[in-house]
Amino acid sequence: MSIYNYLTIASAVFMIILILVQTRGASLGAGLGGAGEINTTRRGTDKTIFQLTIISALVFSLSLILGVMVK
Repeated sequence: MSIYNYLTIASAVFMIILILVQTRGASLGAGLGGAGEINTTRRGTDKTIFQLTIISALVFSLSLILGVMVK
């Protein structure tokens, strides 16, 4: 297996975890049993998780493309 395969698997697992932690239409506290307050802007941990999800999706996509090009 090449480095691209390991990178693809690692980024996929990381992205799945990040997506499962996110909640739709509510803050992180509401998803984990906190108050049901709805914010229209992402703040704090929600924003960080959202940005990490985008980065891991880009890494996943690039590793797939590079893995196919190398073969």
